[in-house]
Amino acid sequence: MGLNSFFDLDDHDTDVNSEVIAGATTFLAMAYIIVVNPTVLSNAISIEGYSDPEVFQMIAITTILASVAAMLVMALYANRPFGLAPGLGLNAFFAFTVVLGLGIPWQTALAAVFVEGIIFIVLTAIGAREYIINLFPEPVKFAVGAGIGVFLLFIGLQEFQVIVNDDATLVTLGSVGSNPVAILGLSGVVLTLLLWARGITGSIIIGILTTAIAGWGLTLGGVVDRGVLVNESVLSAVEQQGVVGVITGIQYDITPLAGAFIDGLSRVEPLTFGFVVLTFFFVDFFDTAGTLIGIAQFGDFLDENGELPEMDKPLMADAVGTTVGAMLGTSTVTTYIESSTGVEAGGRTGLTTLVVAGLFLLMIPFVAIASAIPSYASFIALVIVGVIMFEGVVDIDWRDPAWSISAALTITIMPLTYSIADGLAAGIISYPLVKAAAGEADEIRLGQWLLAAVLVVYFYVQTSGMLL
Repeated sequence: MGLNSFFDLDDHDTDVNSEVIAGATTFLAMAYIIVVNPTVLSNAISIEGYSDPEVFQMIAITTILASVAAMLVMALYANRPFGLAPGLGLNAFFAFTVVLGLGIPWQTALAAVFVEGIIFIVLTAIGAREYIINLFPEPVKFAVGAGIGVFLLFIGLQEFQVIVNDDATLVTLGSVGSNPVAILGLSGVVLTLLLWARGITGSIIIGILTTAIAGWGLTLGGVVDRGVLVNESVLSAVEQQGVVGVITGIQYDITPLAGAFIDGLSRVEPLTFGFVVLTFFFVDFFDTAGTLIGIAQFGDFLDENGELPEMDKPLMADAVGTTVGAMLGTSTVTTYIESSTGVEAGGRTGLTTLVVAGLFLLMIPFVAIASAIPSYASFIALVIVGVIMFEGVVDIDWRDPAWSISAALTITIMPLTYSIADGLAAGIISYPLVKAAAGEADEIRLGQWLLAAVLVVYFYVQTSGMLL
């Protein structure tokens, strides 16, 4: 059976070339997690007898393997062009709140992730997860794509240092004219937008690689100081050891991490452990739901009812990835909003995801120099797609108060709280309230009332600090 027939390329109006380009685009947009995830988790994970760099490399490899496991399910079972990897917000919660804040051993934290993954597998298998997601109000489904777009745009502009912190207004315009990162990042955005506007295939890849090469060139040429446009540690390691030396010095043995969750299950304190599992559950659930619906809307995968057909299949990829990730030694795996870059580049089937998985595997020998592509270059994709994803707002009925209020809250709360989950929650809670106030309570499903009520209680408990 060929690739065309296995992935139904003709039925999805795509071809192998388009899928490969889309996979490479998604990979470049999410490859940063190979470096960022071990950077975050190594704050909380220490292994006797191993140095910090060795632990970092172990986590990087487990990050890759967990991502690949999830993406194989997404590619071969769900046949969707969605990339998966350990989630950024969830790894920060794992490291700084659960392990360092609550004092829970990192092995027990992995056990909580494992339990969460098993729960997700069960809920997905019986269709409960899909049912809950299908309870999302229609305006929230149509708004989530634009909300993610604003979120992506905000993250990208922060990475370029175009938007910076400010004591008086929280954020403000940075020193764009004198900042090499801002100048090079925005130049890359302009180049990519021009290529995209002309319909150049692979415009995002070209923009990312061109910007990365320019950054390295300006650094090695002495035009810009070391460490400004290129990671200093990567640059120094390559200069001192050479590429071969850096690669051959990698710690490939991950056995101290793999299976550590089993030891963690023996150290469980029921109340705290239950809280940790519950928090992982809610954040991962709504991040994944929002991302799937947003990308599906953007890629025109939703049906006439605003639902993603056979959503249980991509949800299962997320559930399996989380479970396997915990077994290997990393935090919760989730679907990545950066997948929208590949969808924009033409990805329509699981072949796109299979390409991403293959490229992740190829990075194992290079985990020590995975940060060679500067983040400001990779984040060009976020800015471009962030702009493009605004097109979803045309499907929202802004004249209907229930639609306009819930959609507006969904879109704005995401970037303001730095959370897809919080934006979704705001839209879900507000919809039945406004609908009832408008005298249309009979149009609200019981499940929508229950979902809103659960979210109100959960976020009250979480933000009041009652469990912390």
